[in-house]
Amino acid sequence: MITIFIIIGLLVLAYVLFTNFYPAFGGDVTKKQQQVYQESKQYKNGKFHNTLPVPKDLSFSETLKLAIAFFTTKVPNGRPKEDLKPIKINTTSIANYKGDARLIWFAHSAFLLQIEGKNILLDPMLGKVAAPHPLLGTNRFNKEFPIAIDELPPIDAVIFSHDHYDHLDYDSVVQLKGKTKHFYVPLGVGTHLEAWGVSASKITELDWWQDVQLESLKLICTPAQHFSGRKFNNGQSTLWSSWVIKSENENIYFSGDSGYATHFIEIGNKYGPFDLALMECGQYNKMWPDIHMMPEQTAQAGVDVKAKKIMPIHWAGFKLALHEWVDPVERLKAKAKELNLQVITPKIGEKIIIKDSINNYTNWWRDFY
Repeated sequence: MITIFIIIGLLVLAYVLFTNFYPAFGGDVTKKQQQVYQESKQYKNGKFHNTLPVPKDLSFSETLKLAIAFFTTKVPNGRPKEDLKPIKINTTSIANYKGDARLIWFAHSAFLLQIEGKNILLDPMLGKVAAPHPLLGTNRFNKEFPIAIDELPPIDAVIFSHDHYDHLDYDSVVQLKGKTKHFYVPLGVGTHLEAWGVSASKITELDWWQDVQLESLKLICTPAQHFSGRKFNNGQSTLWSSWVIKSENENIYFSGDSGYATHFIEIGNKYGPFDLALMECGQYNKMWPDIHMMPEQTAQAGVDVKAKKIMPIHWAGFKLALHEWVDPVERLKAKAKELNLQVITPKIGEKIIIKDSINNYTNWWRDFY
């Protein structure tokens, strides 16, 4: 019995030391910040909350059961048969781009948006694993990117949706902070950026429904139904969100991570229609239906936000659930056809013109299945 207590004590000590001194875990919200967050309708009792009472707090046994299922279940076709090869982009063509608003996908939920002469990154997670340490996660599906971080031109803005590891990556931020003018994040997420050396003067935190001008662009922080946290003891200490990006000629929606709920209709009514909606579609399971949509719900959410076309995101990057890696896009396309909703499926690195109505994207993923 004494030996067991010693082992448990050592494990607890190792966890405390690891989370407090290993930089990838980020920062912790201070008491002073918590006082500021009291003004948010989403904040109460020291935590942020969804409009609905989700996600459900799991017991230790439920958490253990979920972890065992994830790490022991063999998923046929859980990964591509070989690394996904992105379309490479010339550094000069990025730096000198002056054309119509466009996006370049880096897989999962990461994008470069070039709009009105500005370079904006959305959830630029360009790390190897979606975890605080390489030994704690599996490698992403694409070893290479359309363009490396050090080859990117100066970045006008980086927008993050929340602080989970598959969206907010320590190494990526460290490489980006010197070439980025400003970071826009939901409440609390700036704590991590400051811990990683980003000046507070370069960070703007927003609550749901708040907006800010980036010269001619309007950035609007909009609701999502999800959760946050980078270690066991700071869950829901920061807010999660979706984003609307409006220019004079384009209207773009970026869903972040979200379960299906009525906020999509609210966003559509208030800010739609959208020329393009980047919609979460992947890493779902019946065990966590409130925080990630099933593909059929993603299609309906696209209708709800009044999108002229949608693009599935949050897939083709990491294995974070127990479904086949192509299941999200195949199911989404089938449901979207029923709803008469246009879906675009560009390759990683393929240029996406926001208002393009003639480009025919292929079912490229079938070559890797």
